[in-house]
Amino acid sequence: MQMTEPNLPEQPGFRLARGVARLLRSLDHAVLCEFVPSRGLRVDVISITPKGEIWIVECKSGRADFTADRKWQNYLEWSDRFFWAVDTDFPDDLLPPDTGLIRADAYGAEILRDSPLTKMAGARRTRLTRDIARTASIRLQALTDPVAGGQPERGT
Repeated sequence: MQMTEPNLPEQPGFRLARGVARLLRSLDHAVLCEFVPSRGLRVDVISITPKGEIWIVECKSGRADFTADRKWQNYLEWSDRFFWAVDTDFPDDLLPPDTGLIRADAYGAEILRDSPLTKMAGARRTRLTRDIARTASIRLQALTDPVAGGQPERGT
């Protein structure tokens, strides 16, 4: 009988995101997975670097996953650097050359191609940093106190 790691996600995209998050933490980033920067958008991984840059990493498990993604260009305005994270079997030539490239698996990742820096406007950065902090704080509280970590209760 084969034992599985208890916290290892089953879905390929979630495995890639875990490996990416481990890489970014090793670079001293504050990392958040599954984040909504704006209505209709959901990024796989977003991080804040020690210098305050915002990085977005989209995890693609295969050709079909990549070609079905019609929203990725909308993520560019919500980051200073944009990366793709793919596994070793992914056809890298599909990815736009002016974006970053990370090779990942569930246990780690490596940056193969850096992303060009495109600085966000200050007001957008402030709002996004606040939203990331609030989301991370709510998720942390939900882990330690699921009742209080949910939606705020209205006055009785």
